[in-house]
Amino acid sequence: MSAPEMTAMALRRPRTPLAAERRPLPRPDSGELLLEVEACGVCRTDLHVVDGELEHPKLPIVPGHEIVGRVMEIGAGVTGFAIGERVGVPWLGHTCGACPYCASGHENLCDDPLFTGYTRDGGYATHTVADASYCFLLPREGDAATLAPLLCAGLIGWRSLKMTGEARNVGVYGFGAAAHIIAQVAIARGRRIFAFVRPGDERARDFALSLGAVWAGGSDEAPPETLDAAIIFAPVGALVPRALSALRKGGIVVCGGIHMSDIPSFPYSLLWEERRIASVANLTRDDAREFLALARQLGVDAHVVRYPLAAANEALADLREGRLQGAAVLLP
Repeated sequence: MSAPEMTAMALRRPRTPLAAERRPLPRPDSGELLLEVEACGVCRTDLHVVDGELEHPKLPIVPGHEIVGRVMEIGAGVTGFAIGERVGVPWLGHTCGACPYCASGHENLCDDPLFTGYTRDGGYATHTVADASYCFLLPREGDAATLAPLLCAGLIGWRSLKMTGEARNVGVYGFGAAAHIIAQVAIARGRRIFAFVRPGDERARDFALSLGAVWAGGSDEAPPETLDAAIIFAPVGALVPRALSALRKGGIVVCGGIHMSDIPSFPYSLLWEERRIASVANLTRDDAREFLALARQLGVDAHVVRYPLAAANEALADLREGRLQGAAVLLP
């Protein structure tokens, strides 16, 4: 009898298409879970890995870090999970637990981390292995596809929103997967969302308004009111000074992406009066617990476009070209 196999879409070299591969089904090591993948979101970070904008991935690498899967096998020493349970796997795949950042509750800044779909294989596959300590129980029932984007787009959006403090008027630049999720959370919590989309993209503008944004316009436009905070999800450095120019005194611009083009020089007057620029790096497990519970409580609805696993390159191309409303999700 032949050994059981799995299918994966693997990146062998940056800036080349993913290739379908048949591989032996892996076994979980101590502390790990073997998962049968139900759905995996397609995140802009995956695009940065595939396009070579994030350097030094493990090659070949199976991308994907918004994984919803069922527990198929449990490694030695793992507790708290049962065969058949549904779990989510995010970007942060492992931390050292010993560096000063881990010791001080900032595991998102760990000196020796592993990242799902970047330095350990991810979810563009029928099966994957994950560190059980970085997996999160999900509802057993419901649509796996709409859960998948919560595991990065939602989590990074949540960490970004928390960094805005008590801001009431919040500008969101780049109304894609993360923005459309966190806009729902922000509005439910009494915030007012001002959505900035690609100039001329009426579909994105209408989408933002349909979710409850009080205003939506091009990223080259000024909002009708001064912003208390702005979150930038688009990987465009030129948006930083534009967002600063829309802020009130003491406001903050939060850069929510892992990669961004260079920020152009700008006059100090845009930053003066205690305006701030901050970046969001990765996530913590506490972020995941908070957000997943809140998303369930609020009934957050991720808008998804579904693709078969074999169409991973098509999904990445649609994301790259801005053809998506909401989030792309692969279904093995």
